[in-house]
Amino acid sequence: MTKRTQLALATTVVAALALGASGCSDPKKSAGAAPSAANPAAANDGRTLGGAPVKGGTLTVLSNQDFAHLDPARNWVMPAMDFGTRLLYRTLVTFKAEPGKAGSELVPDLATDLGTPSNGGRTWTFTLKEGVKYEDGSPIKAQDIKYNVERSFAPDLTGGPDYAAQYLAGTEGYKGPLQGKHLDSVKTPDDRTIVFELKRPVAEFSATATLPTFAPVPQSQEKGTQYDARPFSSGPYRIDTYDRDKKLVLVRNEHWDPKTDTVRKAYPDRFVVVMGLKGGQIDDRIIAGDGADASAVQYSDMRPESAPKVLPKPDVKARLLAESQGCTEMLHLNNSRAPFDDPKVREALQYAVDKEAVVTAGGGPALNEVATAYLPPALSGGKQADTLKIPAAGDPARAKELLKAAGKESLKVSLAVSTGDKGKAEAIQQGLSRAGIEVVIDTIDPGAYYDVIGDLSTTPDMSLSGWCPDYPSGSTWIPFVFDGRTIKDKGNQGNNSQFRDEATIKRIDEINAMADAKQANQAWIDLDAEIMKKSPAVPVLLERKPLLVGPNIAGAYGHPVWTGTIDYATVGLKDPSKSQG
Repeated sequence: MTKRTQLALATTVVAALALGASGCSDPKKSAGAAPSAANPAAANDGRTLGGAPVKGGTLTVLSNQDFAHLDPARNWVMPAMDFGTRLLYRTLVTFKAEPGKAGSELVPDLATDLGTPSNGGRTWTFTLKEGVKYEDGSPIKAQDIKYNVERSFAPDLTGGPDYAAQYLAGTEGYKGPLQGKHLDSVKTPDDRTIVFELKRPVAEFSATATLPTFAPVPQSQEKGTQYDARPFSSGPYRIDTYDRDKKLVLVRNEHWDPKTDTVRKAYPDRFVVVMGLKGGQIDDRIIAGDGADASAVQYSDMRPESAPKVLPKPDVKARLLAESQGCTEMLHLNNSRAPFDDPKVREALQYAVDKEAVVTAGGGPALNEVATAYLPPALSGGKQADTLKIPAAGDPARAKELLKAAGKESLKVSLAVSTGDKGKAEAIQQGLSRAGIEVVIDTIDPGAYYDVIGDLSTTPDMSLSGWCPDYPSGSTWIPFVFDGRTIKDKGNQGNNSQFRDEATIKRIDEINAMADAKQANQAWIDLDAEIMKKSPAVPVLLERKPLLVGPNIAGAYGHPVWTGTIDYATVGLKDPSKSQG
């Protein structure tokens, strides 16, 4: 049998289980919804696994990759943001450490409150708590947060959130603080006060301040691109050793004061991240749960082919988290060059993709569902729109008609995917072949993937990646994915399609200027439909986050903001004496 056939057989088991299971929650409902028989992988939605943790021990994280970035100015991949902001550094504001909808609630972190707006929402003021310290015992100052916000503009420090550039006033041509220049629109009148002057009103700026951009970095610790390897801790742990691509060890930051932090519980004494493992190897180790693996969690998703080893076994399934990621995974088409500079060719791709096959390759209906729009359900009233009404398996005949009309009856294009997505890539490849499109697949190491597709000199014809809201607002989604002004030569994030459309840009600005949140929300949904007609990318999947935990893990749940990744603020061990490492 071919690998494709083996995967299909494995997923048939998953699908059959999905139809026959009970006591599980509906994947179309939010976390914590009432149980139904629809989805065995979602049986633990909204639950905390393993009971209450006991302080102490070593918690191991098994990963197939190194972190793309741990520098808070560059950290903008959801699992890494969760890891960084819960363990290594604090931000002005953060999210509650709770499963389900409660986890989306904002709470103060380094700041005393959620910030005070003035000047019609164009000015935001935060005051730092007293007694917050770095790993060496020195005080955290407002100037340090200002410095990290400024670092996010540095051309060499690529990959991080763009909110500061989008929101702050007077940033035209600013290249960061490394040459001694600072922003006038971020003021620090004293060590505990920071004031942000914005170019327009931003009612949700409190939520923006949860991002790693708004973590402190003292100028004295600046190491440029090398800061990735040794962020200076303001959180409950500090880096003990970091051997890139192999192992990261965190130990307690003795100067972190839990009295100043209502969110992080810091149960384990140490976190050990073991990197470079194969996904199937990680799954098998945690399923077995022997030795140190009993006290382990996985960083990368459970492999689709592991589902039949998990779902039929109640004791193992009870250790599976599979929260909705709240993200849309898309096939990005490179609009900047042929053949995808032609809207008709892009439209043909919408019809050519066999999304059902990609669902199968991604683990079946227990772990995925077909996407019919760009905005995820959480940003469109709980259900995705279906503007084009294309069958889930595609319509290759219609795709051929569109290609013929465009004079492109046969095409050969490249597709880049992260190594773990090779099965999905093969499903896309086979689907497009039905319309006469030849696809050459290039698999890239997960740790380097976003750097490769984000460099315009190495961007392929097509790439597969998802986008997730940084907080519940369409303003955190459409402008980052489809505003042509966000495209960068290096460190390009979100707009991997390189979609530059003046009508879309004009409408984004109009919606951002709306004072009524409900009006703006509907406007984002309407704009989503208009962009779908221009087909810069093909929405493919809505994914869950399948993560296994060891039998000695306690306090584990998938956080709704960080796309269902384990909340490192509260995870720990049932019996620390059984941990190893």
